[in-house]
Amino acid sequence: MQQVFADTILVGARVITMNPRQPSAEAVAIRGGRIIAVGDATTLGELRGPRTVVEDLHGACITPGLIDAHMHPIQGIELAVGVDFGGVRDPEVFLAMLRAEADRVADGASGGWVRGWNVDYDVFSTLPMTAAAIDAATSPAPAFLMCFDGHTALANTEALRRSGITGVRSFGDTSEIVVDERGTPTGCLREDSAFDLVLRTAPEYARDETLARVRGILGGLSASGITGGCIMDGNPGTLDLLDELDGEGAGAGRGAGDGDPATSEAHDVVSGLPVRIVSAMAHNPGYDEERTERYLAQRDRHGARWRGGLVKLFNDGVIDTGTGWLYEPDTHGDGNSSFWADPAEFERVVARYAAAGFQIATHAIGDRAIGTTIDAYVKAGVHSRRGAPHRIEHLELLADRDLSRLAQFGITASVQPLHMQWRKADGSDFWAERLGPERAALGWRVRDMIDAGAPVALGSDWPVAQTDARIGLAWARLRREPGNPDAPVFEPDQLLTPFEALQGYTVWAAQAQGDHDLGVIAPGYRADLVVWEDSPLDVGADDLLNLPVRTTIVDGRPQYAASAA
Repeated sequence: MQQVFADTILVGARVITMNPRQPSAEAVAIRGGRIIAVGDATTLGELRGPRTVVEDLHGACITPGLIDAHMHPIQGIELAVGVDFGGVRDPEVFLAMLRAEADRVADGASGGWVRGWNVDYDVFSTLPMTAAAIDAATSPAPAFLMCFDGHTALANTEALRRSGITGVRSFGDTSEIVVDERGTPTGCLREDSAFDLVLRTAPEYARDETLARVRGILGGLSASGITGGCIMDGNPGTLDLLDELDGEGAGAGRGAGDGDPATSEAHDVVSGLPVRIVSAMAHNPGYDEERTERYLAQRDRHGARWRGGLVKLFNDGVIDTGTGWLYEPDTHGDGNSSFWADPAEFERVVARYAAAGFQIATHAIGDRAIGTTIDAYVKAGVHSRRGAPHRIEHLELLADRDLSRLAQFGITASVQPLHMQWRKADGSDFWAERLGPERAALGWRVRDMIDAGAPVALGSDWPVAQTDARIGLAWARLRREPGNPDAPVFEPDQLLTPFEALQGYTVWAAQAQGDHDLGVIAPGYRADLVVWEDSPLDVGADDLLNLPVRTTIVDGRPQYAASAA
């Protein structure tokens, strides 16, 4: 029998495998994009052939590649446009930045539109969230501003005029054009169906520019150790775009019906995508049969480093604006409605996609949205044809009655602890104020989920929060602002250990996607790896943001190298 030699052997490392049968090692051998052996340098030396590359890492740390379990890199480029208002809470600073942007676009930049994103609701604690409040700073240009969570937007009077928005409209979901007592639109637009009316009138990126921006966003993920992610929005056009990006490498870009991507030979993979992607398509209320059939037909589409087979649904909005669906109304009397005008339609859509073999991911932030999503999953069957459990995204307010059911049925809780960065110690932020102190203390119960035995995965939800996975790891461990020991710690009983946080971004995130050859360093697994300057388990959480990533590897090939960055 012919001797099989490794393509690459990494030695002199501290290997954190996430494999309970072999928790640590000092060397990893790779062939054809997969790991063929894990152990010590002497034993793996037997796999060294005449063409094997042996790289001594001189004490660096290797972990599985990180997977961001929830992000929006394609939809995000449509929303994360213009001024980044992150960290701005002073209304005067906010208005000054708007005036500066209006001056900049006066000569035609950005199509003459004033755009901004990542706006903190706290700006509107004293400044009204109205078109009138920003008209003086932005007119005569149209202006469209997106709040940090992507669920609420503010348009100025000129943007409303161009969009033909003159009063209330009925939508098939809980989207809302907010009006005053006279029925005049205020400029505040809640949820996609409402603010898309304005976005459709704003300038769009050309195809080449869209591809370049998505390529840049995905390429930038590697710098913090991310080798894969789950896109939580999209449509068949999104899959077309992924196909086009993937096809920039040789041999990529297969379509529906070309077989199961999990069985493809990794050494044949030469992809234009720098990270591995699972992409959802979003099915919203009111989609007709023709559109639904077209979505169902996309189930098996995949390329060298991406695949579909996931559908994204919404069951509520956000607590901050009263559109989160709650068992009991919030302090403003809101929170009484599903995202769907007919909640029974949600159950029918879940059943339809589940029967077709899709994995289902549902946005559910409020406790009642979570509970009714569990109900729908249980009725439809809680696993997809690939064996992946259906998922619930965000779970910001989880009731005790549903905590145990997550574990009982094995439904994945996809959570983003770094979303707590908008909370305030005194509970005066929009999220906590609407819930009141007793319910706010039940926010982001990740520790409780893990202790109950529920599957958990961690992510960023970019552009809602930062893509740097080290920030996500730090928030999971600290539940406060990293690098600021004096910052408030929210629910310290919910802190994760360093190992649990890493599990949330590796093996647990892989299992949430139904990928049983990712997230662990073991023979047969894909060689998606991160080489760190030091162990992320040994570095204090406050120092994680400064922990250098030396190299990020996908399919055994370096995708990022610090020396070349």
